Amino acid sequence: MDPHLEMKNDESSSSIFDADSSSVIYEQKITCDKLKIELAKFGLTSNQSKVYIYLGKYGSKTAPEVCKALKMPRTETYHLLTTLQNKGLVSATFQHPTRFSAEPLNKAIWVLVNAEKERVNTLESQEGEIKKLWDSIPDGKSIQETREDKFQMLEGVNQINSKIKEMIKSANSEFLILGAEKDFLKFYHANHLENVQNSKINFKLLSSISDNALYIFDDMDRTKVKKIPSGVHDNLCFLIKDSKEIIHFIKNSNQTSQQMNAMWTDSETLVYSMKMLFDSFWSISKNIHL
Repeated sequence: MDPHLEMKNDESSSSIFDADSSSVIYEQKITCDKLKIELAKFGLTSNQSKVYIYLGKYGSKTAPEVCKALKMPRTETYHLLTTLQNKGLVSATFQHPTRFSAEPLNKAIWVLVNAEKERVNTLESQEGEIKKLWDSIPDGKSIQETREDKFQMLEGVNQINSKIKEMIKSANSEFLILGAEKDFLKFYHANHLENVQNSKINFKLLSSISDNALYIFDDMDRTKVKKIPSGVHDNLCFLIKDSKEIIHFIKNSNQTSQQMNAMWTDSETLVYSMKMLFDSFWSISKNIHL
């Protein structure tokens, strides 16, 4: 029997969401679990994704049918359907009983992405008002605080890229980057290299890059780019701003881009040490081929 037919015919007792490892549709359950993880990146909860996938793959259903098939409480099912309607991911009919259907995936992704863009734009527009409220609160510091070294742990590609952009934008004199080829390819696709070049500050780039990837430096002054000697470990990657701040990547071989970790700090000792390391590598490295 076609697994897809079994998935539809047996939905009253089992679905792809609760298939056990002996079922012919168990592989589809694994795929659904992966899809829920991906949809979570767009702000959907596990159960919201579950309802959306169910409607998208099983067709339009009434709320009781969704409730029964997914083995969810009745009140939660209605709440999930309402939330998905409000997000623009599910539509409902005027007939009785009401039937719910999922919007096509490409439209759903478009809706979610644009909603996030609108949210960010709204937050940016509120910056002035928030600052005004902040400044209206009296400062209770009675004495000048002594400087203390600070650090932040950065988790995930979005948080790390945001911090790098902030450092480049606020740099006054110099920006240094050391990393492997795969690091520089990520910096290139995130537009960090272009932002560094457009900032008009002095910059130096050190990488163990191969000839096949040299295109990422095509628009740059090649005197500011050097190739690290082959003996330098590929896991070493850091960025230094104005000899005052540093982002140091913490790597392991199994992590994905979403699991990427790094540490930002303004520790004078650490920044000074890594700056000396960069200068030492720079002095023994050769310019890349033109």
